[in-house]
Amino acid sequence: MDPITQGAIGASLPQALTKKTAKHFSILIIGWLSGMAPDLDVLIRSQEDPLLFLKYHRQFTHSLIFIPVGALFCSLLFYPFFKKSFRFKEIYLYSFLGYLTHGLIDSCTSYGTQLFWPFSNMRVAWNNISIIDPLFTFPILGLIFWGAFKNKALFARVAVIYALLYLSLGLFQNYRARMAALDLAKKRGHKVKSVSAKLSIANLFLWKTIYKYKGKFYIDAIHNLGPTKIYEGNSILELNLERDFPQIKKGTKQWNDIQRFSWFSMGHVAKDPQKENFIMDVRYSMIPNSSRPLWGIKLNPSNQDSHAKYLTERNMNPGLVKKFKAMLLKHDLLESN
Repeated sequence: MDPITQGAIGASLPQALTKKTAKHFSILIIGWLSGMAPDLDVLIRSQEDPLLFLKYHRQFTHSLIFIPVGALFCSLLFYPFFKKSFRFKEIYLYSFLGYLTHGLIDSCTSYGTQLFWPFSNMRVAWNNISIIDPLFTFPILGLIFWGAFKNKALFARVAVIYALLYLSLGLFQNYRARMAALDLAKKRGHKVKSVSAKLSIANLFLWKTIYKYKGKFYIDAIHNLGPTKIYEGNSILELNLERDFPQIKKGTKQWNDIQRFSWFSMGHVAKDPQKENFIMDVRYSMIPNSSRPLWGIKLNPSNQDSHAKYLTERNMNPGLVKKFKAMLLKHDLLESN
């Protein structure tokens, strides 16, 4: 999630559970900063290895087992500033509750979070909220700040309940999107067992769905605010190294980088048909019924002992903006041209 949402959620839980009738602004600050703290892992980067951050972002700092340790670091940092207001164990409790929320709310997005590190490197992604969603964030912000102003826990408790209800609605919407995609696959004569569905930006009703059939990813968009509307997309071949990059030798840095990127993308990788030596993450695109990627890795087959480059592409031209707006408003795409 974005830093503001992480801070707001981190502040809401300690405020909601406190018995104190005063000093709510101090509790808000401790919870807010603790809720943001796990994302300090973005500082783990390497100029020599552009893919290093893919391994460590949302890894140990976001895991369940690290919460007590992360909370301890936060409370040690905050204690000199708040020791006149709270005992150390109170600061630790507020830090713990704030830190606790981070990995869990990140797991609600589609990016993937290693909640169970070091026991498993599985990337948990419940896909029930967009990485940025003002309808989720702004009400929570208003409630926690009003609660801090009034020195009452009630408003933060309402914020926590609102967040849980919103996330539950996201799970229901995700289920509806996947069922609609399975029905679409059935109409196409494709026998598939599972479908992934991820939200487009800042809403709870426009989904990108992906399923795999006979070595291809099939990508569609589904709008499910009210009756379901389907925007059929395209298909793209799943990455096959022997077919797509036979020159890449097993065990080289380039080969290892492909394995890392495939793990990060949860297996949703394909060779870009428009870019030479480019492997893309099929999960993310500007338009939800498109395979045009937001990011990927650029290989250099002539120098396989060098690392692949990580590249992003986020240029939203007016035509794409118009198309996205039409889909968001549930309009027919032909009418939006």
